[in-house]
Amino acid sequence: MAELSKEKFKIIGCENNNSDEIVRKNITYWQDAWRRLKQNKIAVFSLVLLVIIALMSIFAPFFRPFGVNGVSPTTTNISPNSLHWFGTDDLGRDVWVRTWAGTRTSIIIGIIGAFIELVVGALYGGISGYVGGVVDDILMRIVEILNSIPYLILVLIIIIVMNSNGIIPLIIGMTLTGWTGMARMVRGQVLSIKEQEYVLASQALGANSSRIILKHLMPNVIGIMIVDVTLAVPSYIFAEAFLSYIGLGIKSPNISLGALCSNATPNMMFYPYQLFWPSLVISLIMLTFNLLGDGLSDALDPKQRQ
Repeated sequence: MAELSKEKFKIIGCENNNSDEIVRKNITYWQDAWRRLKQNKIAVFSLVLLVIIALMSIFAPFFRPFGVNGVSPTTTNISPNSLHWFGTDDLGRDVWVRTWAGTRTSIIIGIIGAFIELVVGALYGGISGYVGGVVDDILMRIVEILNSIPYLILVLIIIIVMNSNGIIPLIIGMTLTGWTGMARMVRGQVLSIKEQEYVLASQALGANSSRIILKHLMPNVIGIMIVDVTLAVPSYIFAEAFLSYIGLGIKSPNISLGALCSNATPNMMFYPYQLFWPSLVISLIMLTFNLLGDGLSDALDPKQRQ
């Protein structure tokens, strides 16, 4: 019988295979998420546009020599021109300055509202899901009770009690029940993750609760929390605009995009530009935040990691 040796055999299809060679540098979860987000052109464009809008809300009012509440009886209802880029309103106030000043107020309200929702909802839902049992049942019943209270009634009660039409009562009224959605989402994720084998193994090895929360639960929940916050900001901005439009939100001398739309509505037939500009900014903010949220949702999805 002929003797077999390895020289008589040839491996086919593995010419470029080298187990000792590192084909691509190992990257972290966040680096991979950022790489995938950059590949989403729509999300990147939305992010750039949001940055531009935010910068304009800070610096654009200084481009023109007019005050936010500067009244000029001789320049009322002027169409857009070289002096008043967005025109003037029925009191002669510059619409360009007021639009960007109102944008700044609306963005601040949206960010503060989303931050409160993140902190309160994450803590509440995390405690409920991690502790479980009777505590979980009690906390979730409280959430259901809060969700059963009509939203507008809460805002109206807060405004009446605080006797103010400023930013603080509006934020309190909107966030009083706004965090419940975040709490439910975080609770569901924690309930699912804490039953995973690696978490149970960590508990068996003697890890305390703080280590389990910081090392295992938070890294797996923070992705969906970021996405939820991204989608919460435009929700609060739109809620503020709606409440201000119907007279329950920001009122003079304070200003916001919703208040601008409310003031411009009576003149819509004759001076549509007064309503067009703040409405356009609201639409752009809503659209870009939602597109960015969709991009972040895809980028932070562990199932799509390569």
